[in-house]
Amino acid sequence: MNADDMRDASMLDLFRLEVDTQAQVMSSGLLAIERAPSPQQLEACMRAAHSIKGAARIVGIQAGVDVTHVMEDCFVSAQQGKIQLGPRRIDQLLHGVDLLQRIAASAEDLELWQAGSGRKEIETFLRGLENSLQQADDRAREPEAAIALAATEADEAMATADEAAPGKHLDKIKNQDQGDRMLRVTAAHLNQLVSLSGESLVESRWLPAFNESLLRLKRLQQNTAQSLEVLHDSLREDNLAGDHLMALQEVRQHIDASQKMLAERLAELELFERRNSSRAQRLYDQALASRMRPFADRVVGYDRMVRDLGRTLGKQVKLEINGQATQVDRDILEQLDAPLVHLLRNALDHGIEAPPQRRAAGKDEEGLITLTARHHAGLLQITISDDGNGVDLEQLRAAVVRRGLVDHATASRLSDTELLHFLLLPGFSMRDTVTEISGRGVGLDVVHNMLKRMRGTIQIFSEAGHGMRFQLQLPLTLSLVRSLLVSIGGEPYAFPLAYVNRTMILERSQIESLEGRQHFAFEDRQIGLVAASQILQSGDAAPGGDRITLVVIGDQVQTYGLQVDRLLGEHMLVVQPLDARLGKIKDVAAAALMEDGAPVLILDVADMLNSVEKLIAQGQLSKIENNSSQQQVRTSKRVLVVDDSLTVRELERKLLSSRGYTVRVAVDGMDGWNALRSEPFDLVVTDIDMPRMDGIELVTLIKKNLQLKAIPVMIVSYKDRQEDRQRGLEAGADYYLAKASFHDETLLQAVEDLIGEAHS
Repeated sequence: MNADDMRDASMLDLFRLEVDTQAQVMSSGLLAIERAPSPQQLEACMRAAHSIKGAARIVGIQAGVDVTHVMEDCFVSAQQGKIQLGPRRIDQLLHGVDLLQRIAASAEDLELWQAGSGRKEIETFLRGLENSLQQADDRAREPEAAIALAATEADEAMATADEAAPGKHLDKIKNQDQGDRMLRVTAAHLNQLVSLSGESLVESRWLPAFNESLLRLKRLQQNTAQSLEVLHDSLREDNLAGDHLMALQEVRQHIDASQKMLAERLAELELFERRNSSRAQRLYDQALASRMRPFADRVVGYDRMVRDLGRTLGKQVKLEINGQATQVDRDILEQLDAPLVHLLRNALDHGIEAPPQRRAAGKDEEGLITLTARHHAGLLQITISDDGNGVDLEQLRAAVVRRGLVDHATASRLSDTELLHFLLLPGFSMRDTVTEISGRGVGLDVVHNMLKRMRGTIQIFSEAGHGMRFQLQLPLTLSLVRSLLVSIGGEPYAFPLAYVNRTMILERSQIESLEGRQHFAFEDRQIGLVAASQILQSGDAAPGGDRITLVVIGDQVQTYGLQVDRLLGEHMLVVQPLDARLGKIKDVAAAALMEDGAPVLILDVADMLNSVEKLIAQGQLSKIENNSSQQQVRTSKRVLVVDDSLTVRELERKLLSSRGYTVRVAVDGMDGWNALRSEPFDLVVTDIDMPRMDGIELVTLIKKNLQLKAIPVMIVSYKDRQEDRQRGLEAGADYYLAKASFHDETLLQAVEDLIGEAHS
């Protein structure tokens, strides 16, 4: 079999797999040798290079053979004590590793590496490393620094490497593949498997309810049997005719038989419920495990990145990674790369000092960055810490004021935790100059936003002169979410527990009013008070008497207590993504099924915080100190104003708001249609000529929709021709008003004619 026969797609895939695996072995080994040389690391690197050379020879990629051959020579010379692998040679060998990975990635393009620009790069590399081997290394003259192996050890190493000869090498890969019976499965199939097993797990929890129903039925049968027994004894005493007593006796026998059958079926159902619940849990665990990957898969190459970036910055840095075997859901693992790289670069550039500064501070010249992953309290916890200079909180306070984020008085009252949270704001940087590494104010903002998308949180800790620590908390999987179920407006909703700071019962007497907004004091902080029913525009909140139930959400800067009707307890929910055709639904992240099969919406806490801020900015946040005023605000009639003119929208909004109507505005027909499908309205006021969707199309859609067609629609347009009026009314409009002829009272009177007063 010639090289061309071997260069089919499957063989090239095996070659790429081999290069990826062995390149990581060489990268890790070379970095370890640079820190603390050892014969074992040299042997591992030499074997890895030899393995790649054998695989490259089989698939006919001579460029790979040439590169690995000279790298082998270098490793063998180091093993024999002829040379020392100092930083310069380590750089050359790491460049060779990068070159091998590029060769593997474009293995189909032989011309590039045989005669093209790639070949010139290879020849440059080969000359550089060969010249390095011929030159005397100053440090190689120091016996205590040289890495030497006994001749027998070198012979054993080469003999072991010879066993991985080209033919045997790929045969071994094939045999491993046969033995492990590995099968490629798409991520979509895995996701579907986890979703279905999750649904099976939830449905298995419905069975206890059936058990309870059958137990109640059993008790009812027992009561019926007892009543029948009493009746039988009473009638027998009254000398009831024999045939009637026999009929009654037959009924008793039927009841006894049904009781026996019910008891048997109940025992069978209880056994089935236990087995089904156990198997559903095992199925879900196994399906979830198939999506899990070790944390080590994500941090491959991080030590190399830290080393290279440290050298660029003129700093000596060591990266220590703990918890590499920690299992992480693949969806989360794939999204972790950007946040972790941002935080590592931040630690290198902002945290770790240059060697002279570290010496002056009494520290080792080599800085330490620690990356740790572990499972904690049902969450994935990732910590990145450094032993650098930390953050000067007074400089940070000054930077916050200088950028106009808060005034001096407010800044002076900020706690350390609140102050550090400003580092996560978009565009914020303590640096006034932009470098290639940082200073643009995009790093920590990116981290924060990515964590929000993964339903995660971040905490920042800093000690001036001693370093900084970022602690990330994420769910173990995105397919399940631990949630707090609550009732809002009589409907169940779920808060992801990762976003719930605490729950509490608040006395109404504790509510204070500051600058027209309601707050309550808790742990030396003022926390804003908001009715969750107003954010979600749900039904009226249940009367709370002298106490109200709160769910506290937010972070160090934005924290609010949301009033809910009642708490329904903690539950593990299987996440069901919403139909993409619905678009992003405000304040809602996903859906799920509860244990009884009822649907529940999982709330988007970040979106809810933004909704609160909008209500505050627009002056529409309602108060909840007593039920009657809250009821009045919530029961005001809702009007949707649809117009592409900002001036007209604002005019109509102010007119209607002045009469007590709750007004929502939309910029065109499409925006209005989306609003109608997500929120309840009592009236729609729309223009005709608008981009994307005009008023006639909007009216037609409303009147064709079974759920919306009862909503009155008023057209307010500059068009005053009879044919325009006729067209609007034929589409289904209930009222047509020309903008040229209406004044304040005309519009308001028309609205009242259609839906009555705001609070009627």
